[in-house]
Amino acid sequence: MSENTTREPNQSEAAPSLTHKTTLADMFARVSITQLTLVVLVIIFIWQWLEGQSAISQMRRELAQKIAEMDGGSKANAILIAKNQDEVRAMAVKVAALEAYHAEAQNQRVALETLYNSLSVSRDETAMADVEQLLLIAGQQLQLSGNVKAALIAMENADARLQRMERLAFNGLRNAIGQDIDKLRALPRVDVAGLNMQINRLLPTVDGLPLVDRHRPSENRVAQKETPVVDEAAWQKLLRAVWLEVKQLVRIENTGLAQIPLLPPKQEFFLRENLKMRLMLARLALLSRDQDSYRQELKTAQLWTKQFFDVNSLEGSRLLDELNKLADASINIELPDISASLQAVRNYRLSHENAAETGMQRPIPPKAAR
Repeated sequence: MSENTTREPNQSEAAPSLTHKTTLADMFARVSITQLTLVVLVIIFIWQWLEGQSAISQMRRELAQKIAEMDGGSKANAILIAKNQDEVRAMAVKVAALEAYHAEAQNQRVALETLYNSLSVSRDETAMADVEQLLLIAGQQLQLSGNVKAALIAMENADARLQRMERLAFNGLRNAIGQDIDKLRALPRVDVAGLNMQINRLLPTVDGLPLVDRHRPSENRVAQKETPVVDEAAWQKLLRAVWLEVKQLVRIENTGLAQIPLLPPKQEFFLRENLKMRLMLARLALLSRDQDSYRQELKTAQLWTKQFFDVNSLEGSRLLDELNKLADASINIELPDISASLQAVRNYRLSHENAAETGMQRPIPPKAAR
């Protein structure tokens, strides 16, 4: 139609075109404004409808793409969920194994704690029994025989026994034992063992002591010799020899004793045994630290030695010197009281025994649930 309008009209066609233009003008003239508005509205509606259809198509494509993407994601999530479920099941198995191991470990720990507590209590009881026994020995040695050295050794062993335990609770006991040890160390030294050995050495010498009625001349005494006479006759030599023999048979000597006892062999045996008994009684008094009895027995032994035995002989003088030295020795010392350490150990043992009995009777509270 545009081509027809653009072409140059021929003269034969000029009249119809004018008629046609008049017809269109008439038609536009006949169209009202309402109709034009409706046409415009219809065009706008159609345009919007086309735009909406295009938008709906675009949304459908996007939705399909989203659904496809969601399907792929859901499949991946399903795979991940399945994998996570497998891992969860594996973890559940491991957790169950760990719980079983933990329960077994708890049971073993409780058993070990019970065993340790029983062993600890038994160890403490054994240590306390040993220490108490050592302190009893120390007290017996000190009170019965006065043996300070033996009592000191026993108490030092008791302190060493507590030291090996390495328990702070034993410090109070060690302090009490240390104070008693200091008391024993402060005592003056008396060589009881040396004095006892001296008395033991004197006992066998009693059997060899010569009696005073069987006195033998001193070895350092030089016998007087008769000077020979020159040109002496034979019968005079014979008389002189006989006279010398007679002089050897009888000897007169001043012993310094008012009366010399003559003892038969049986009484001589009992005399020697009684002297030995006096020495043994002196040794017993020495071990018991009885100063009065010790000196009294030694004085009696000295008196019997001077009265019945020859003190001018080598054996008699040696015995008398030893008895004098023994009698001069001082064995009387004031023994301290070491019962405080023993009482402290007994109090500690009784308190722990009562605490153990109370702990056994106390009800155990139930454990809180997890």
